[in-house]
Amino acid sequence: MTHQRIAKRNMVIMWLANFFIAGSMTMVLPFLSLYIETFGSYSNEYVQKWSGWTFGVTFVTAFLFSPFWGRFGDRYGRKKILIISSIGLGASIFMMSFVDSVWELLTLRLIMGIFTGFIPMSQAFISTQTPREIAGRVLGTLQTGSITGALLGPMLGGVLADTIGFSTTFKWTSISIFLSTALVLLAKEIRIKDVGDEEAKASYSRKEVLQHIVKNPILLNVMLISALVQIAHFSIQPILSLYVSELHGVENLAFFSGIAFSAAGLGNLLMARRWGKMGDENGYIKLLVLLLFVAGLVYLPAAFVSTIWQLVIIRFILGITIGGIIPLRMAYIRQAAPVSMQGEVLGYNTSLRFLGNIIGPAMGGMIAGYFGFTAVFVSTTFLLLLSGIILYVGMQKHPGLVKHSSLNS
Repeated sequence: MTHQRIAKRNMVIMWLANFFIAGSMTMVLPFLSLYIETFGSYSNEYVQKWSGWTFGVTFVTAFLFSPFWGRFGDRYGRKKILIISSIGLGASIFMMSFVDSVWELLTLRLIMGIFTGFIPMSQAFISTQTPREIAGRVLGTLQTGSITGALLGPMLGGVLADTIGFSTTFKWTSISIFLSTALVLLAKEIRIKDVGDEEAKASYSRKEVLQHIVKNPILLNVMLISALVQIAHFSIQPILSLYVSELHGVENLAFFSGIAFSAAGLGNLLMARRWGKMGDENGYIKLLVLLLFVAGLVYLPAAFVSTIWQLVIIRFILGITIGGIIPLRMAYIRQAAPVSMQGEVLGYNTSLRFLGNIIGPAMGGMIAGYFGFTAVFVSTTFLLLLSGIILYVGMQKHPGLVKHSSLNS
């Protein structure tokens, strides 16, 4: 089997695996707070507090462990990490079906975070067997698998929870994750050689990887922007349902909140591959700067809408712009880092994204509490525009790094 055929086969396998992983990870989110309520007779404040903790604690351990898994993947193979990650995720979620206290659930969600880097590692797995000149298109296509899963997961999870109960839903969720493990076993790990790889080393120390990142200001900016974008995007998450309630009322609140959430995902799904292809043709950083500015400007009108459908339309347009940010970042990292250190570089990038996932909801909730919903959208707009400005300034100062990077740059 030729390299090209193996790469295409791996792409199909990882698309399906990401679909099942993303769908499974989001299936339990709609009823996490309801599950806590079954442990005892608690006040609404208690349930809300612990729902926040059990949701957010996963990102804490994910933030800490992502660079470790990336480095391990560079040295011993990314397929091994994907298998370990999916087994760890499946086992954690399976055990959640047996808990009867919030502390047990919190502990398992903490453990689950250790293994949460499946999707970023799959991006590294596909990235290292993809030529640089088509990395945006390929990674954009791969992203549609996780987006599709994330769109369908909450709806399916809600239906299953209502039909077969919370505990059984956790079991079925773990089965779908173990199915991803079986899919990964069918993949074959290969790596292509880029021009200049003859000068690159087979492996790098942690110090060398960090030095490479610091010596490339554009790469460093792209990684820091990963955190800023996640802070901006996730700051809206805890208040979106409340905002929908203010616009539409409490009637069918879960349904209309779901539409508002899903609208961004749908826009993301439609454009992710196309943005990646445009980045291949026109430059990843130039397009990334444009999307950051447009996303910031799109977020702002959401603060002043008067109906739920205005919010849904804005969320859909936002999804279209946000859809290109992840594949373009990944494609640039594919371009800017030697293959044998890409896993660790992507690990640091993933860690920064998870840091944003931790800070964003806390910041959004705090701003909404003190200044109202409008202030959250304004602060989000500011963060996205700031990200665009940082990257634009870097692009003007270091034009050579925008197009290409070498280890000695």
